[in-house]
Amino acid sequence: MDQFVAQLALFLEQHGIWAGPLLGLIAFGESLAIVGLFVPATALMLMIGGLIGSGVIDPLPVFLWSVAGSVLGDALSYAIGRKLGSRIYYRAPLNRHLPLVARTRLFFRRYGFWSVLIGRFLGPIRSTIPLVAGVMRMPQRPFQIANLLSAILWVPAMLAPGFLAARSMGGIDGLSGTQWTFATLGIALICIIGPLAGARILTGRLERDPRRTMGRSIK
Repeated sequence: MDQFVAQLALFLEQHGIWAGPLLGLIAFGESLAIVGLFVPATALMLMIGGLIGSGVIDPLPVFLWSVAGSVLGDALSYAIGRKLGSRIYYRAPLNRHLPLVARTRLFFRRYGFWSVLIGRFLGPIRSTIPLVAGVMRMPQRPFQIANLLSAILWVPAMLAPGFLAARSMGGIDGLSGTQWTFATLGIALICIIGPLAGARILTGRLERDPRRTMGRSIK
């Protein structure tokens, strides 16, 4: 993965015009139900944030493409949920992740609109919240409002650590291999631990909810 990110960074330094479409595609995959669990969006967005911070890439196209990809990914997951209904829970690959689906359903029942707005920041449930919202027939308009707002907030939040690291260290070109490795690991930990901590707190509250048994039966 590290070698792939390094090669991609070199390519984008020479062909920065492709950064926007590439990150839009990554954000789209990251937002799709279940597929998002296997898309290495965090590392790639950190790297592109670093390229923006070093002045290699124009930030506006990257932002617009990424927001568009994020919104479309969630919208497609929502549409699939509305179309197929609860029977999708029993189809591969969701049938291998029923505990995750149960937690997501309970989280959505409790927080509704806000679950869609902040769910994008919570790794364990990020890729299933839109699907569950569709299955549970959340009205289209509030879902899309939450979808758009969350994408507008999420994209800069993911790009900012790499951007700030590149700015503070004199740009990516000024970093040695060791410095780049430690900077990337540090930034990744910040980006991962924060959402996971939030998810743990939220899911802990859900587990204490007397209605928690609803989440254990997928209907």
